[in-house]
Amino acid sequence: MSTDDFSPDDKAWGDPFEIDTTVAHPARRYNYWLGGKDNFEADRRSGDAVIAAFPTVRTAAIEGRRFLRRLVTHLVEEAGIRQFLDIGTGIPSADNVHEVAQSIAPETRVVYVDNDPIVLAHARRLLAGSPSGATVYIQGDLRRPDMILQNPQLRNVLDFSRPIALVLIQVLHFLDDAQRPYDHVARLVGALPPGSYLAMCHSTADFMPTGITRDMDTTVKEESARSRDPFVFRDRAAFARFFEGLELIPPGIESISDWHYDGPPEERTSPVDTMSYGAVARIR
Repeated sequence: MSTDDFSPDDKAWGDPFEIDTTVAHPARRYNYWLGGKDNFEADRRSGDAVIAAFPTVRTAAIEGRRFLRRLVTHLVEEAGIRQFLDIGTGIPSADNVHEVAQSIAPETRVVYVDNDPIVLAHARRLLAGSPSGATVYIQGDLRRPDMILQNPQLRNVLDFSRPIALVLIQVLHFLDDAQRPYDHVARLVGALPPGSYLAMCHSTADFMPTGITRDMDTTVKEESARSRDPFVFRDRAAFARFFEGLELIPPGIESISDWHYDGPPEERTSPVDTMSYGAVARIR
């Protein structure tokens, strides 16, 4: 397959959305927590409100990136995966999927999907990928999985006769149950060939003390009301539902700071500070 059949500047794939700087967006708020500059006052105001209720949210964001690096490394080195579909990728920062994967296996192909036009603007610098691999970005929304799966750019880059890793990092907590997140994930998983993988992490209140949970619940309701997307904590059982029928690889469902942790024990971040479950499962 070749990426020469399309151009990222093709008018058919131009930015279909206006950038609304008055409403907080998850990707831009996450960028703010990571110390980036691609955010607006509404994102910073919302981000600060979350920090006030949960002071280690920046640590949680950083640990999410570290979890991503570890899972991609594992899938490339141990599972032999050479294709990734990363949905809800966010604004580019260090250790993106293609950077980690192609540093190990340069022929790896990566498709990024996000619904924020600012992500589109920054993603254009990623499109070249490595000389033998491919890296592309498409505009899409997890709530419309068929639109993602039918995108000609995606089909031109990913070979659906070979295993693909579906990566969903800190994105599903922006879909409440009314938006049918389990159905959307099942649709995407069902489109992948056997031997593919589902890799996810998701925010949870399971590790938090009761007092912090009460404060966070209040903040979540307030910020969901004035942000573009809602926010939902899910407990272990609700997170596990996304993996029904799949084969969880060891160590199964864990705090993201514990999953295949590869640093000194004294530097491991507490699950209370990351407030996230992570897991990777094989699609039979």
